Formats: sequence, structure tokens, C-alpha cells
Amino acid sequence: MGLLNLALIAAGVALIVVGALRARAPYQRYMALKEQDANVARYEAWRGGARPDAKTGASVAMAMLRRQAQIGAGVVIAGVVLVVLGFVLR
Repeated sequence: MGLLNLALIAAGVALIVVGALRARAPYQRYMALKEQDANVARYEAWRGGARPDAKTGASVAMAMLRRQAQIGAGVVIAGVVLVVLGFVLR
């Protein structure tokens, strides 16, 4: 295993760790907001009220958090690709 292979594997592992840390908190908050939104929808359906389709602050926050989690997941995928390249290249 050459120096290039070790460098690719080390960079890939670093990207996996950074991406996981970067995606973890926004994903957890996104899921909490999604659960709250589902609870509100169930309550309003039970109450019989119509729910407007307009954007709310929560929907904007959910979109931002989802995008942050997607970026973190992309970094993790790039890290996995580097690790695989580190093992495949000779």
C-alpha cells in the first residue's frame, strides 16, 4: 500500500467524520420539527379545521435543516468514495 493510498484513506475517514458531525444535529432537529408538524396536522384534522398551505416559519426551518443534513451526507459520501479509491488504486 503506497503513500497515495494511505493519504486517500485518511482523507476519506476525515471527511466521513466531519460529514457525520455536520449532518447529525440538523437531522435530529429536522426530525423533531417534522414530528411536531405531524402532531399539529393530526390535531387540526381531529378539530376539523382546514390547514393553510402557505409557508410557515417551521416549514422554512425544516427546509434549511434538511438542506444542511443533505450537505453533511454529501460530505460523508465523498469520504466513502475516497476510502474506496484508496483501496482500489494501486
